[in-house]
Amino acid sequence: MSGDNVFFSYFWQYFTEMKIEIPKIKHSNSGNFFLMAGPCIIEDKEMALPIAEAIVEITDRLQIPFIFKASYKKANRSRLESFTGIGDEKALKILKVVADTLNIPVVTDIHSVEEAVMAADYVDILQIPAFLCRQTDLLVAAGKTGKVVNVKKGQFVSGNAMRFAVDKVKSTGNENVMLTERGNMFGYGDLVVDYRNIPEMQRSGVPVVLDITHSLQQPNQSSGVTGGRPDLIETIAKAGIAIGVDGIFLETHPDPGSAKSDGANMLKLKHLESLLRKLVKIRKAIL
Repeated sequence: MSGDNVFFSYFWQYFTEMKIEIPKIKHSNSGNFFLMAGPCIIEDKEMALPIAEAIVEITDRLQIPFIFKASYKKANRSRLESFTGIGDEKALKILKVVADTLNIPVVTDIHSVEEAVMAADYVDILQIPAFLCRQTDLLVAAGKTGKVVNVKKGQFVSGNAMRFAVDKVKSTGNENVMLTERGNMFGYGDLVVDYRNIPEMQRSGVPVVLDITHSLQQPNQSSGVTGGRPDLIETIAKAGIAIGVDGIFLETHPDPGSAKSDGANMLKLKHLESLLRKLVKIRKAIL
């Protein structure tokens, strides 16, 4: 194994070693799950950097490998007037400032072939939104950048079928792929996590992440604003760690009520350390 700052290396229940190369990652030898966390979207530098700094302090204390997440734009809002971003290049530059200032990896969503090329200049991991997980051109374009690619499982896709998304990225010669579970549609306005999807996706031989906060969304509300169940964040997170997910994804904000996007299902930043301490204990218990 090559150094603490170069590789994740972990074993899952089938004892298959999985390595993906992520620059600047820390605590990869700790045996902990990894964490992808941050606000839903970049609102400004003054908001993003303090959130990242706070999470770095927490994850350093707990020795949790950490990747800062934030969308540079939101391309799938229900209402035309919903906040979608401060400008692509401006937001991407803020992500780069966060990465360089704190020496941490960052991840953001992309929505088109052109965005894959553009965002790759600023971030370490390109994330494919759930609604786009079957878009062949997008997956191939992301793979061709050489960046780590995190593909979110569509709410309409089985865990088993996500192996085809992995194949599309790997067809470019890029082996750095992750998959993320974020719930399945339960009627028109709710989501439910089918935990059988976790081992199904792990059989693809890639790390699997559980997106906790998006799994608790209540989409397609009549108001045009997505709702959520943040009161169940701890429940979903504990269950995910207990069944052996490799990483967890969650959105956090100092004041979710004032967040410009997805505030209804975000975790208050002040509650993050308490949650992570509980999850670390569960992780140690199952090893």
